[in-house]
Order: sequence, then C-alpha cells, then structure tokens
Amino acid sequence: MCFSASASFGAGVVLSSIYVASIKKAKPQSQSHIYFASIPLVFAVQQITEGLLWLSLTNTDYAFLQQVTTYVFLFFAQVVWPIWVPYSILKLEPKDKQRKVEKILVGIGAIVSSYLAYCLLTFPVEAKIIGYHIAYGQNYPDSISRYCGLLYIIATVFPPFFSRINRMWMLGTAIFISYIITTMFYNDYIVSVWCFFASIISIAVYAILYELKNSHGVIKKPVMM
Repeated sequence: MCFSASASFGAGVVLSSIYVASIKKAKPQSQSHIYFASIPLVFAVQQITEGLLWLSLTNTDYAFLQQVTTYVFLFFAQVVWPIWVPYSILKLEPKDKQRKVEKILVGIGAIVSSYLAYCLLTFPVEAKIIGYHIAYGQNYPDSISRYCGLLYIIATVFPPFFSRINRMWMLGTAIFISYIITTMFYNDYIVSVWCFFASIISIAVYAILYELKNSHGVIKKPVMM
C-alpha cells in the first residue's frame, strides 16, 4: 500500500485472510492450484514489507531495515510477479494447444524476471517518501528498460485473457484497469501504487478458485487470439 505503514500492514492482514480462503478452495483440487491460490499470500508479504519500509523511512529506530525492505519489495514487484502470474495460470490450464500460448508468456516472464533481477543486483536503488507515496529510484539502463516494461505488461496482463478458465478474465481485467489508473494518475509512483490494487486482484483469485471447485474443472469459453 502506498499511503502509510498502517495501511500497508492492514492490507497485509486482509490479503492473508483472502489467501486462507483461497487455499481452502484449492485443497480439493490438484497440487497445480496451489501456485494460483498463493497469489494473495505473495501480495500480503509484499505489502507487509512495504509497511516495514514506511517505518524505516519515518522512524530512525527502524532505519536499519530500509535497505533490505527496499530490495525485498522490489524483488517481489519486479522479479516475482512477471514469472509467477503466467506460471500459476499455466498450471491451471488443460493439456491442449492453449498451454502452448501460456508457455510462451511464461518464457517472456522469465526473461523479464531475469533481466530485472540482474538490474536489481547491479544498479543502485533507493526508496523515499514524496507526499503520501513511496517513490523508488532505480538507475536501470533506459534503452533496455523501455522494452522490458512492455514485456512486463505482456507477461502479467496477457495470460488471464488467453486462459480457458472461466472467470479468469476477472483477474486480467483487474490487473489491466489497475495499471491504466496507476499510469494515468500516479506515474511517478507506479511501482508502489499499482500494489494498491492487490486486494481487488486477490478477490478475483478467490472467485476463480471458487468457480473451479464448484465446476470440478475447466469451463470452455472463447479465448482472445
């Protein structure tokens, strides 16, 4: 969450609750559902990490946490999500030609994650509070970062729309709308503010798993090609 430490910690608690509800829906299903059901948990850890970062930036008693929480938050935001989203959806797909598309998106996500992991370890990063938001300063190469940003969007936004899972469009729509709103109104704080919508995205995860449990599998529907 991008507004305060208490807001971030509160979001972490809510997301943890959504994770518990989601994992209960996943248990009767196969092990492949665990990755998808764990999306709210990963969001929760990310939000709690940013809550600790808020404390480190506003209270000298917690200043020693600033560097580690900055890197941990960026690790989740830039390295985990580009691979976790497409892979977790791939694991839900039936064994047919649709999996080929999802595998390509997983490959794109792996490239993005690898490059951003390299940048995170190689170039200096910093976090600072500007107004009511945390801004992350990253001195990554501009020429490559432009293309990497586009591939990041492809890896995180496209997979739900190519999926044949019923209601998966809800996840894709939540991610896409949240990205548009963030870039329009909070472009300077996009890394932090985009995570504001984590709870909405996590509710979509629960709804999808609820549908899968009740339908006992994949429901055929038109896909975007």
